Amino acid sequence: MSYRSDTEVLVSLALRLKGFGEVRTIASVHELSVSTTEAVLAKMVASNKCVMREIQGLEKFVLTPTGREQGEESLARELEEVGARDAVQNGYERFLSLNPAMLKLCTDWQVIDDGLGEQKLNDHKDASYDEKILERLIELDSGVGEILQSLEQALQRFDNYSSRFTFALQKLKSGELEWLTKPIMPSYHTVWFELHEDLLATLGIDRGSELSE
Repeated sequence: MSYRSDTEVLVSLALRLKGFGEVRTIASVHELSVSTTEAVLAKMVASNKCVMREIQGLEKFVLTPTGREQGEESLARELEEVGARDAVQNGYERFLSLNPAMLKLCTDWQVIDDGLGEQKLNDHKDASYDEKILERLIELDSGVGEILQSLEQALQRFDNYSSRFTFALQKLKSGELEWLTKPIMPSYHTVWFELHEDLLATLGIDRGSELSE
């Protein structure tokens, strides 16, 4: 059985992935109970690892700089203790090889050539155009699924992504087109972005330095 991360590591990582998050949203990332998540968040607030902010009447939590730094240290320590660095590094490199295709796919989904050399927003009236993009997504989904299988064998916490990708893909297939790129919801692109951020955080790689390479 793969390694099960400490609960505070899971909550801290979920906070990093979400930026600002309500308790239920944070709990859902790694399928923790709300009560467990609340208890961990209270402990983290007391130790200045995160703070609560009320936004539009909702209580949301965000990591402090201290919490982010200590979270990264915990992830690095976990990798060494479990001996999973090589497996995660390999998964990250394989993910990076798919990332340009995903970015291009999302652009093509949002913008379409009008046939006159100009681009316009995709109004999704051309079903055959959208279907071809979904076929590309299904192929990408197969690739990222293989990567996740390897990651899950090293660290159990990576098992939360497969079901979330599958759920978003099923929504798309049923005609709910916002489930590909819409932000502030668990769309396919949102989950993809979070997996990318998870790999960066786990390996201690700064996103800015990655983009400059």
